[in-house]
Amino acid sequence: MNITIHQSISIYMIKIGAITNSSVLQIGSTGSIQAQSDIYNTGGYTEPAEEAEPIEHLPPPIVPLAPV
Repeated sequence: MNITIHQSISIYMIKIGAITNSSVLQIGSTGSIQAQSDIYNTGGYTEPAEEAEPIEHLPPPIVPLAPV
């Protein structure tokens, strides 16, 4: 069965709190999404990594954003 979908999507503001390795951000329609999560320890690590230092200043975005 074939279904044709015509979409017009306008996004004025989007705020994404977090995206992880297994997350899916979908805007619009899709045929199907198959879940897959693969984790490999290619470095042979045996303990957690040290805590990251907080970022004091973020660089400007690559895509210019409209003022709020």
